[in-house]
Amino acid sequence: MKKDIAKLLQRKKKQIIDLWMKNQLADASLREDLMSNEELLEQSDELVNALLSKLTDDNLSNAESTDFDDVYEILSGISISRARQGFSPRETGVYIFSLKDALQEIVQQELRNDPVTLYEVSIKISKLIDSFGVVTFETFIKGREEVILRQTDEIAEISTPVIRVWDGIVALPIIGTLDSARTQVVMESLLQEIVDTGSGIAILDISGVPAVDSLVAQHLIKTVSATRLMGAECIISGIRPEIAQTVVHLGIDLSNIVTKSTLASALKHAFTLLQLEVRRKQKETSTLKSNI
Repeated sequence: MKKDIAKLLQRKKKQIIDLWMKNQLADASLREDLMSNEELLEQSDELVNALLSKLTDDNLSNAESTDFDDVYEILSGISISRARQGFSPRETGVYIFSLKDALQEIVQQELRNDPVTLYEVSIKISKLIDSFGVVTFETFIKGREEVILRQTDEIAEISTPVIRVWDGIVALPIIGTLDSARTQVVMESLLQEIVDTGSGIAILDISGVPAVDSLVAQHLIKTVSATRLMGAECIISGIRPEIAQTVVHLGIDLSNIVTKSTLASALKHAFTLLQLEVRRKQKETSTLKSNI
């Protein structure tokens, strides 16, 4: 190459940052609600400084060079933080690829009288930033997956609330599909509540479970077994007609487990086990009698 492109770009650092910021601020998808312009400038300035400080004419055409380790580290941090903040993949892509536009514009201004060198440099810059873009997307996806997994765990915890319905009786309504991971959450929540409250009866209500197959049934049986090991009796409620037919069709043996069609029926059975009787209070009426 006839010119030291790395040093040229280093001298033009301020112009590159200004052009890059101009490109980003001009984009219609700019999310000022998620990041202020000051934060965006600080983030962009850090990345440009890291890139230009390590850039040489040799590694310009080698995106795998260890010289760019700091750049990749910064890009990874940016991608993960943007995934957590709620940026879309497109918005994250625009961020890094708009840097390519700024670099290309500076190169075109400086090499406009040398089309051969301009072409060669443009290709190298394009490939380099494209490689950065691939890493950015890969890290963004990992960051988004972490967010989804965390939200899934939070939803699982929220969707398995253990309710103390009576002294000595707890109930756990299950809503949605019951898989191995969720069964573990259900089991832990239920057993912990049994210990905390000293309850002797636990009701598992599966009214909100869309379907019961052999795997779901096995998960329920495991939960019942664990509950019994804690010294508590377990009742399964919410056995709808279609669920009963499925259980029979699959040949699943639930004969040693107390099952009820509704939560009310399960609660009534629990009262019987605890030798409790609940009666409706009769309103007292007074009759006026006249003594003649």
